Amino acid sequence: MLRLALAALLALFAGADKGDAHEFWISPEAYRAAAGDGVLANLRVGEEFRGAAQSYLPRNFARFEVITPEGAFPVEGRIGDIPALNTEELPEGLAIIVHETAAQDLTWDEWDRFTAFAEHKGLGDLDALQDERGLDRIDVREDYIRYAKSLVAIGHGRGEDSVVGLRTELVALANPYTDDLAGALPVQLWLDGEPRGMSQVEVFARSVNEDGSRGEAELTLYQTDGNGIVVVSVSRGMEYLINAVTLEPVEDAEGPDPAEWRTLWASLTFEVPRLESAP
Repeated sequence: MLRLALAALLALFAGADKGDAHEFWISPEAYRAAAGDGVLANLRVGEEFRGAAQSYLPRNFARFEVITPEGAFPVEGRIGDIPALNTEELPEGLAIIVHETAAQDLTWDEWDRFTAFAEHKGLGDLDALQDERGLDRIDVREDYIRYAKSLVAIGHGRGEDSVVGLRTELVALANPYTDDLAGALPVQLWLDGEPRGMSQVEVFARSVNEDGSRGEAELTLYQTDGNGIVVVSVSRGMEYLINAVTLEPVEDAEGPDPAEWRTLWASLTFEVPRLESAP
């Protein structure tokens, strides 16, 4: 585990274009709701656990739903809605908000920026990987897909997070709202139906103040064990964003300007509430 101040981290990776390394996450306006209440949540893109809210645009996502103890409910809305999620009454228990974006693409016109990004995200030696594939370093194309989850407690909040069928996802192995965490919450990283071991995981943590405002985020880097698990240090009164990125070659791309690489982004958000706090 390596804890870094965000300013120091950004200085360390100053060569990476931050615009190409933005996280994507689900940001509920409140992580706990009374039984019978709905949930409001934004989709955010940004850095340092701060980002712009994204509109409800069906063309931009492949999956958007809330999984509850009574089943899964598709997220419906009007084009342009912010927050993108505005549910009515949800069943009591732990709700899992799930969002999978449509594939998007970008072009790396400076190779050094791509390698700095890969180093920043713990994706391996990109120079060697490019050489192994016999590819040049000019205008390298990348596809990327985001897979986001968020845990929200409705009423008593009891229940478990689980694998929900995303290509890559993070699964909380304890319930942050009901379990006795003793300062630690195990999280498992999955890829294509299997735990993904020996991979970098980023954990952003920030305080949730009494008035609902948020403090500055602190970043801690972890590496999964052979079973894809990291044990995240947690404290009460804090909000967490966990993020992990996978890089894979694109071998069967078609079209006039096909992608050479694809990144798959997994994120998970939740809150560890104060003991005296109630929905």
